[in-house]
Amino acid sequence: MFLIAGISPKTKILDDIPRRCPLCGLAQAYFKRVDHYFSIFFMPVLRIKKGEPFIMCEKCEIALHELEEELHPRQAKGKFACKNCGRTLQKGFRYCPFCGKPV
Repeated sequence: MFLIAGISPKTKILDDIPRRCPLCGLAQAYFKRVDHYFSIFFMPVLRIKKGEPFIMCEKCEIALHELEEELHPRQAKGKFACKNCGRTLQKGFRYCPFCGKPV
């Protein structure tokens, strides 16, 4: 008898509302989360670790927190509000990931 077990990541889309990607400009960015599951025979059985939510573009395959570091690596990580929708954004965003308008 043998047993195949391990821990594997599983990406979960948290909402179905696409947001505009500041890099490519397409509305293909979604809130996602990567959870880690204990798997037996490659089937997830028990969630071990719940990941932090992030926004990732389907086309570019880049997370917005990675994009901000790439565009503004020396900028401080302050926060401000979008002038269109009022949601809190991190400093350095050129477009609001919630409403898609320039900030």
